[in-house]
Amino acid sequence: MNPLFRKPALLALAALVSMTACAAESAPATRAQAAPAVSAPAKAATAARTPLAQAAGAAKHVAPKKPKLEIADITPMGETTEKVGVGFPIIVTFDRDVRDKAAAEATLQVEAEKPTDGAWRWVSDRKVIYRTKTYWKPHQKVLFSAHLSQLPGNEAAEDVSRRFAVGTANISVVDTRRHVMKTYRDGKLAKRIPISAGRGGLVRNGVDVYLTTSGTHLTMGKKRVETMTSSWMGITDPEDDQYYKEEIPWAVRISDSGEYVHQSAGYYQYLGRSNQSHGCVRATPEGARWFYTIAQRGDVVKITGTKRKLDWRNGWSYWQLNWTQWKQGSALGTDTATAKKG
Repeated sequence: MNPLFRKPALLALAALVSMTACAAESAPATRAQAAPAVSAPAKAATAARTPLAQAAGAAKHVAPKKPKLEIADITPMGETTEKVGVGFPIIVTFDRDVRDKAAAEATLQVEAEKPTDGAWRWVSDRKVIYRTKTYWKPHQKVLFSAHLSQLPGNEAAEDVSRRFAVGTANISVVDTRRHVMKTYRDGKLAKRIPISAGRGGLVRNGVDVYLTTSGTHLTMGKKRVETMTSSWMGITDPEDDQYYKEEIPWAVRISDSGEYVHQSAGYYQYLGRSNQSHGCVRATPEGARWFYTIAQRGDVVKITGTKRKLDWRNGWSYWQLNWTQWKQGSALGTDTATAKKG
């Protein structure tokens, strides 16, 4: 039986409605898999002496200025920790609400070895996301910099930067009507995997949560074995006929609402023939393991053939917005910002 995990509290109400029945026992580990906070401590206090104090043999210490705005987190991790897919976003979280978003956004810079147009979009008072117009070119380095010390009154802030490593262009296309997933690597077909997608049939708040969402997903993380349970339905009693708790191998998460590409827990006779899951993309043991092995955060997984549309706020599904829509979320207007050559 294919599971679904509990919706994280941070998702918007619209995304809560779009929950999918392929649930993990633990909450999505976006922050856990992302880099730790990068904000730097305030600069050390500067000791100063006046002639009078020197004469008296006493030192007067000048209290350090505290920055008004710093960065609490950057996703994804740096080049020495992971390689990312060509769809990856740069997610910047500040340590407090940003009052002047335009000024803060103006201090953020992206430089790529293979430049492409990109823009920032604010999704909350503390979080801003950078997405490119088209996918990043593979096999390159991208440098993000934040010059927060340039903000008036924020001179004590530590400027930060992080370099990302873009890996192979992994783009998978899931056809839920033909029950197959095709994975392309750097433009060449590398694998055809028989799959079974969401069967439908469980409507909550007007949404069939047993249907897989159609749209452009990004891989967000993976686990060798993921525990999936019926708790998303409020069923936690092992005596209940609908209760389940299963250990699912080769699980690659593609949304916040519980969708994964993973090994089918049995039911192999349906793979490549019909849709029988609770919303996830079930694959053969060999195919799921192969996909898990190559998966990088930010890889593209396009799903087609269902009536249920993926919400752009569900996980890293930012490619659901077209370029014009995406740029409207910038505090600096809709002019295209280019990722300069590093």
